[in-house]
Amino acid sequence: MKANHTSQIYRLEDNITQHYPQQIAALKERMDGMAADIQTAKANLPADKEQFSMKVGSKFYTDKKEAGTALVEMCKELKSAHAPVTVGEYAGFKMAVSFDSFHHKFVMNLKGQLSHNLEIGADPFGNISRMNHALESMPKELDNAKVKLENVERQLEIAKAEVTKPFAQEAELKEKLDRLSALNALLNMDENGVGNETPEQPKTDTLGYDDQKAEQPEADALEHDNQRQEQAAENAGHNHVAENSNPHELKQVAGTTEKPAKASLKEKLEAYKAQVAGMGNAETDKTKGKEAVI
Repeated sequence: MKANHTSQIYRLEDNITQHYPQQIAALKERMDGMAADIQTAKANLPADKEQFSMKVGSKFYTDKKEAGTALVEMCKELKSAHAPVTVGEYAGFKMAVSFDSFHHKFVMNLKGQLSHNLEIGADPFGNISRMNHALESMPKELDNAKVKLENVERQLEIAKAEVTKPFAQEAELKEKLDRLSALNALLNMDENGVGNETPEQPKTDTLGYDDQKAEQPEADALEHDNQRQEQAAENAGHNHVAENSNPHELKQVAGTTEKPAKASLKEKLEAYKAQVAGMGNAETDKTKGKEAVI
């Protein structure tokens, strides 16, 4: 739409500066020449239609038939002439005749300020009638030229008004161009690799992890103490069994003893307490036995 508007503006500018002024100048010149020829015809055409005068070649004729016949004969002599040749004079206008080889006919030009063309035929009276009609129609042609001049001048004023008008969809076009620029910028970013970086992972709350990490040494220490106490209790139990059992029973016990499944921390503590309690009972029984022996 913008291109069409710009093209129209250029065309209007050409019409304003060249085309319309040239048309106006040509119409005014034709009107001036038409007005002058109207005055010439009015001054030379007799008011009485019966009166007649025509010059053909170098001879004047007052009889229409004789003048018409002489004109036809002269045209026949000019059949090979393509350029206009003056053959006489009528009502103050020079008569120039030429042959139109394309249409195969003779053409007469009544030359005053302007040229008034008509066709020449074989009828002597018909040729004179066409000449009179051409001269009598000049006032009507002048009026037509005036109307045409008014139209061209009106078109010139309209063109001057239209050429100053802005593009009606200028705001809409600007909005679309801004949007297009934004889209092009996004496309350029994609082509240049901008925006393809791995998005930064959101920071998570590490407070619980830090607390667990801070408590880990204490748990490890407690686990180590439990393992050490568990090992001591196990050694004590093996000593007790070794002291109160014979080798055969030890082998049998060793052969039948199965490695217990790994227990949880709570289960290990309970087992440890039970073992400690068993050790205490064993020591008490041993002391009683010694006292009995003593």
